Amino acid sequence: MLGKKHFGLTLVASILIMHYMPIDAGEIMWTFDQEATQWEAANGIWEVRDGVYYQDQRWGEAIHSLVGSTTWSDYTLDGKVRIHEGNWGGIVFRAQDEFQYYVYLVCPKEKKSELWIHKTGGALSRQAIDEEIEAVNVELKRNVWLNFQVQVKGSRIKLSINGELQAEFIDDTYEQGKVGVWAWDTLASFDDVRISGEGISVLTSVRPRQHLSLTWSRLKLP
Repeated sequence: MLGKKHFGLTLVASILIMHYMPIDAGEIMWTFDQEATQWEAANGIWEVRDGVYYQDQRWGEAIHSLVGSTTWSDYTLDGKVRIHEGNWGGIVFRAQDEFQYYVYLVCPKEKKSELWIHKTGGALSRQAIDEEIEAVNVELKRNVWLNFQVQVKGSRIKLSINGELQAEFIDDTYEQGKVGVWAWDTLASFDDVRISGEGISVLTSVRPRQHLSLTWSRLKLP
């Protein structure tokens, strides 16, 4: 029979495992309720405030922050994007590194969205897959949350905003990679970034459901 001390340690371990589980197998979500310690900013000024991830540099080309694994391949990426000042903000997918990636972005000023490939050589080393995607059943505005979704499977890319399909493309430039958030000469904020797919592995301390201090305070050993 386990003694009281050993029973208490076992219970603590069980509680800690429970509180640091992902939302589901093959799914990770960043709510930014705490610091964005897993995210790596390539440039710009990034800060978590009131549960939101902010990019606070007004001028700057291809400002972005990345997270995840370069081995992630087929997945669905969701994220909330809000443009405060400027014209271009969006989400990054299948990023090889800070220079090579896809970015899906909106331009509220021109009421359109765009899909680009960025390549090694700096911010201007890029190629448009389509820079004139007219908005379909969605109003693209500043200072409102837009719910982005990108689905990638093999070479197929499916793009949606607020649940409305905007466009589909075939491109095999990058077959796998990290995810991220992005802005160009724009103040923007981001929230509730979620990735799901069969090959998505758990990262350390993702979306803890409670602070450790709360877990300990509720444990009372005789």
